[in-house]
Amino acid sequence: MEQGALTRLETALAAIDAANAHDPDRSEGAPAAQLYGARMSAELARLFPDASEPLQIAARGQHIERWVLKRADYPEGREGYLAWRRDLARHHADRVAQIMAEAGYEPEAFEAAGRMIRKESLKRDAEVQALEDVICFVFLRWYFAPFGASQDPEKLQRIVAKTARKMSPEGRARVLAEFDLPEAFAAAFRA
Repeated sequence: MEQGALTRLETALAAIDAANAHDPDRSEGAPAAQLYGARMSAELARLFPDASEPLQIAARGQHIERWVLKRADYPEGREGYLAWRRDLARHHADRVAQIMAEAGYEPEAFEAAGRMIRKESLKRDAEVQALEDVICFVFLRWYFAPFGASQDPEKLQRIVAKTARKMSPEGRARVLAEFDLPEAFAAAFRA
């Protein structure tokens, strides 16, 4: 590789960042999707320092262009919410696959990243589970407090329990070691 040339991993990550730079949500002073991607990459590097390139790309691109599919364009209620989430996951996976192909990755690599982003085989595929653990850590570290302040306490307890259930036993143990959670929330991670 000539000096100054980007690796295909660097090329893919830069393309994700460039796409996410267009996020109109700047509530934290930077494009929200770009900030989220950086937080995902940092948490992945901390929790899984030997992560494969497809996992590194899936983490960075997990919310690529999230703003293009608006929740308001879907019906109210749980069914509308789930349809929106499924469509988002497909969009994220498709965009990441396009970026990976343009960066020179083989179909097996971008298909693997897509499975991770769509959360296929959660609990059965180690990389899908690793991505889910990272997602949960990022939520707890960066988004839980502001989100929780706007939620009914019972609903918040259900969300915490659901978050804990999605994590691996190792991930739950790390949450307990790294976060000072109120007992009601901590109990969900011990279950």
